[in-house]
Amino acid sequence: MSLFTHRAYWRWSAGVQFARLPATMAPLAFTLLTTATTGSYRLGGVLMSVFVAAEMACAVPVGRLLDRVGPARGLPALLLLTAAGYVVLALAADAPAPVLIALVLLPGIAGGALSGGFRTLLADTVDDELLPRAISVDAMLLEGVLIGGPALVALLDLAGTFVPLAAMAVACLAAALLVPRGVREHERVESEGDGAPARLATYLPWLGCAFTVGLLLSTIEVAPLPLVQRLGAPETAAPVVIAVLSGASILGSALYAWRGKTGDPRLFLAGFVVGGLTLAGGLGWAGLLGSVALIGACTGPLVAATSVNLQRLLPKNRRSAGFSLSFTVQAAGFGLGSLAVGVLPLWVTPLFGVFAAAIAGGMLVAKPARAIGTVSVTS
Repeated sequence: MSLFTHRAYWRWSAGVQFARLPATMAPLAFTLLTTATTGSYRLGGVLMSVFVAAEMACAVPVGRLLDRVGPARGLPALLLLTAAGYVVLALAADAPAPVLIALVLLPGIAGGALSGGFRTLLADTVDDELLPRAISVDAMLLEGVLIGGPALVALLDLAGTFVPLAAMAVACLAAALLVPRGVREHERVESEGDGAPARLATYLPWLGCAFTVGLLLSTIEVAPLPLVQRLGAPETAAPVVIAVLSGASILGSALYAWRGKTGDPRLFLAGFVVGGLTLAGGLGWAGLLGSVALIGACTGPLVAATSVNLQRLLPKNRRSAGFSLSFTVQAAGFGLGSLAVGVLPLWVTPLFGVFAAAIAGGMLVAKPARAIGTVSVTS
């Protein structure tokens, strides 16, 4: 069956995009809300920090709970709780800051494992041979959600300060309705090879890949302004960097989806190393845009290869927790990269991503037979 005629996949895709949308809307929505109610944007930043911290801290425990009850049953409940959290936050917008900080914990805790749960359902929605293409197409759609979320908030805010939060709740409800119900029922597998987790060393290269993606991307996405200012360009040139990064990422994912194979992640990690070193070198506009394009083109394929290989290794009864851990590690890399941009010289920050990519590649070279191969979930 072709992916483009796979109705179950597109139902899953619509659900996961709706589930992701509130998280992309949250930074601007929280800021606009607190600015309107308190006159300061700072509380919005605090709310976002608490929200992200709750997501990261609870992603794995909540993912483990999803593994126990089954993602098809657990995801709708989590999405309803997340929607309720946004509604309560909107209704209590005039409450004191400590109350708002406490209330934002609910959508953060409930939403932390949504990505891991949906990714687990994907394994039962498409066949193994379609998996690399399915993940690549999803990466392309994710770029649209990342861009569209803040734009939607800006548009909805014209109708009222609380409207964006209401829309975030509606998106969660839509995602709950779209959670695939016809996939194979979750079963707690106890047999060796399915129920027993592999040694931590087996997962580390793939967690290293996820960390590297977040770490190096943050160097670009958080610092487009200083990157262009280093070349003497005006502030208006900063969006060009993000546009090149997003365009290259979409193109790389499209080519990877067209090819439809897992590929060798060491090739994409090598692209990160070359791109990061070029970015650190400050080699003019050609160096900046070339390095950003190379990193963007390698991002989608590396994410897809990491996801496919993690699925090969994770026991069926621990996939939600495992994928949630992977997403949390990537978010941690993004956070540390953002911090590095704020406190270190600009030329130094890409080198952390280069170092992380080299370490992940080295771990894959050390045990390539156990870590790299064609897709074979059932082997």
